Amino acid sequence: MRLQPGIVRKECQNVVSAPRAGDQTNHSCSVEARDSVRADVRAARVAGGFPAEDHRERRVPGRSWVHDQVDLTRRPSRRSSAGKKHSRSSLRGSRDGRAGSLKGKSAPSVPLTPPVFAQIIQRMPGAVGVQPFPSGFRTEQIKRDGATIHVRVGGHGPAVVMLHGFGDTGDMWARLATALAPEHTVVVPDLRGMGLSSHAEGGYDKKTQAGDVARVLDALSIAKAAIVTHDIGNMVGYAFAAQYPERVVRFVAMDAPLPGIGPWDEITRSPLLWHFNFRGRDVERLVKGRERIYLDRFWNELSADPRSIDEATREHYARLYARPGAMRAAFNQFAAFAQDAIDNQAFAARGKLPMPVLAIGAEKSFGAAMADLLRFVATDVTSVVIPNSGHWLMEEQPAATVAAIRKFLDT
Repeated sequence: MRLQPGIVRKECQNVVSAPRAGDQTNHSCSVEARDSVRADVRAARVAGGFPAEDHRERRVPGRSWVHDQVDLTRRPSRRSSAGKKHSRSSLRGSRDGRAGSLKGKSAPSVPLTPPVFAQIIQRMPGAVGVQPFPSGFRTEQIKRDGATIHVRVGGHGPAVVMLHGFGDTGDMWARLATALAPEHTVVVPDLRGMGLSSHAEGGYDKKTQAGDVARVLDALSIAKAAIVTHDIGNMVGYAFAAQYPERVVRFVAMDAPLPGIGPWDEITRSPLLWHFNFRGRDVERLVKGRERIYLDRFWNELSADPRSIDEATREHYARLYARPGAMRAAFNQFAAFAQDAIDNQAFAARGKLPMPVLAIGAEKSFGAAMADLLRFVATDVTSVVIPNSGHWLMEEQPAATVAAIRKFLDT
């Protein structure tokens, strides 16, 4: 499990890339940089309300100092440094406000295990990871044709619907939702079969999922909305705008193609997109229990800098995609592309979208080609290219992406 930059100091990032139990690699790092990392780990413990030192950490022959310092693979023991066992209740005892102490008890040593590390970084100022939605948001479960759609709703004003894609869930939109909620009603569903929505047996063509969006808006008594989409969300968003143009005020589409539109056949021949046809029972068996490995491939290869997608974010989404049925549903999103291409060509034959459209391309991904693609299906297209970003715009360059979207929606 990788300790991400920002928690450790830059001069030692190369030595914490992927420590694993039993790794015999001798990492090289200056004494000063090594001490810096140790100081950062101590600071992280204190910030999280844990003892600065874990005196039970012992050096194991053949393991590098990094393994000993930030080993996130071992399960915590419930023995203190004195060798006495602590009950679960004593480890959960109420704190008296002093870091690392419990009322009436000396503090047990707390090893830096994955759950402890997650708590630490969540408590630190400027913590990495998936941000929560504002406290005023609520969640609803809206039923629609064999599926239950998990929806986050909050804010006040003209409605904005945000649709995510593969590798994310609706959680990706928390930063944008926070920025828009003071002046907009924000609606963030998890797509059918993804996130906390139910894993429906069918209905993964984007025309059907556009109906899911319509049902969500009906249930919330929202007649019209702007839509902001990314990745597979673009495909659902286009199907919704094409079928219900009177309900779409503005359309923001980010960094992904539309099946059957423009140079679709050429795009699908890219070696980076082999996963479009990666599915089936044997594929599900290959990925089961290895969801994180599979998702890392997308975050690493499709980003400008893989470090911009931090460890907490990766773990968050990997857990959601490891839920029973989640990967089968995700593969079905791709399996529907052939039908989506047929449906999109039929939509396009009826005419182009009349509403203003913002095409956001990442500099290291679709770039300005995103606008060229959308001009096949829309008459009023504005192009924005986000510098220094790969496909994962909201994770890689959130400030620039949010600013571009806000400017367009407020025009």
